[in-house]
Amino acid sequence: MTVRFALLCLLLPAVSCSRHPYFQPDARVDYTTPLPAGADSARVTAGRHYRRGPGGRFFLGRHYRQTWAQPVTLPVFNPQTAVPGGLRFGKIGGGFQTISMTLVGADGRSYALRSIDKDPYRTLPKVLRQGFILTTVRDATSAGMPYGAFVVPPLAEAAGIPHTSPRAFYVRPDENGLGSASERFRGKVVLLEAKYEGKQNIAGPVAGALDLEESEDVLEERYASPKHQLDGEAYVRARLLDLWLGDWDRHEGQWSWAAYAQPDGHIRWKPVPQDRDQVFFRFDDGVISWIASKLVAKFRTFRPQYESIEGYTRNASFIDERALADVPRASYLRAARELQLRLTDTAIVQAVQQGLPPEVYRLEGARLIATLKARRTTLPQAATDFYRLKARQVLVAGTDAAERFVVERLNDTTTVVSVYTLPVNPQNPAAALYYQRRFNPADTRTVMLHGLRGKDEFMVSGNVHRSPMLEVYGGPDADLLRDSSRVAGLRKYTRFFDTKRNNTVEPGPETKDCTEHSVRSHAFDRDGSGR
Repeated sequence: MTVRFALLCLLLPAVSCSRHPYFQPDARVDYTTPLPAGADSARVTAGRHYRRGPGGRFFLGRHYRQTWAQPVTLPVFNPQTAVPGGLRFGKIGGGFQTISMTLVGADGRSYALRSIDKDPYRTLPKVLRQGFILTTVRDATSAGMPYGAFVVPPLAEAAGIPHTSPRAFYVRPDENGLGSASERFRGKVVLLEAKYEGKQNIAGPVAGALDLEESEDVLEERYASPKHQLDGEAYVRARLLDLWLGDWDRHEGQWSWAAYAQPDGHIRWKPVPQDRDQVFFRFDDGVISWIASKLVAKFRTFRPQYESIEGYTRNASFIDERALADVPRASYLRAARELQLRLTDTAIVQAVQQGLPPEVYRLEGARLIATLKARRTTLPQAATDFYRLKARQVLVAGTDAAERFVVERLNDTTTVVSVYTLPVNPQNPAAALYYQRRFNPADTRTVMLHGLRGKDEFMVSGNVHRSPMLEVYGGPDADLLRDSSRVAGLRKYTRFFDTKRNNTVEPGPETKDCTEHSVRSHAFDRDGSGR
């Protein structure tokens, strides 16, 4: 008998692959008794199907199984009274793991209704959608804290970061007020929260905004015109809150952006975090889950000490690269220290007490409070590690307008990158400046300049011993590279990527001509779609 076969024999009873159906038939503890027509609350469990015996807990981990199976009292969802004026069916959502839909209030505001429990069935290849593999992947949902999202709003409020305010409900087994989605939600524990997408949803923490858009739309506008800018300072504060909460699932789809007019006529987009499904994650406490955590860095357990900053931030690498491009080290540390002051002991205790059902607070409250306090203490170090990770390779992208990129290799510790809109008024060049950042080669290995569309100019100067590598991507239109810089050593520190034709290159000793007949170098993913 091989070791692999022996492990499989031990694993199969642990995961109970023959259990059908997998999920609890109804969240109510006593679901065989009809729920009275006028009932305003019910005794429910978020997921008692995650209970495991000693073998299952040993192999798969203890996770939050006790919390998922703990009976709690939740209000019964009533579309007519959940918000003033009631809610009506909007559309069914497209989530891969949660059952979700959009509801519309009497005032036109949109609300998201989604199940707290998840089913990763559709995220797996068809060949794996059966047996113990599917059961094991489904079981991993128990690593998430089912009520964690309800702890976040008061903490975000204390931190001065816009937030949603979700509420938990139980949906009646005979509910008919959710349109064609009614059957899918019956008997489930759900989360209801206002959506911050579209002008009709401008209210509360984003009152006064000109617009509300999803990340893909905001990024399209950002790269179309220098008029649109992302608020990197606000974004880094929000990301440090994510790290503190252990929220590793912060990809670009987890953000909305609020637009605010600036005195210079520009539009500044401020981030609005959404979807707090993975805060306080607890994963690597079983044999199989421990091995999985070593193979998949993003599955980081929420502990008093920060684990892998790279793991915590992997899912957000695309949006991080774009939103943090102009944020220096000092801003990371300033934001961390400000959060330390704002997130007081009182704020932490009140948030945990208010956010968790009383029965769950008795199980997890003390540990959660202690962990949050410990992570607050070392938040500046986490911020430093986060900065170092994001500073290794920095993306500086222009827009579809014509721009001038000026790179000054001033000395061995400072390279300044500035971007100006064209034409530049010689009498007032600052009026055209819309990006500037100083780079230290001790932190930054590579700076990538993307001109995108427009006839762009790239001017590189300076004579130094050390400097970040410069990768210049001209874009589809005719561009100019003028490189008079010099960096000691044999390597060439300015690399120009574009097509062979329609560009002007004035090379220097550091210039490496990487042009080719292909247009591959023009590819730039603007919105996260890979295009």
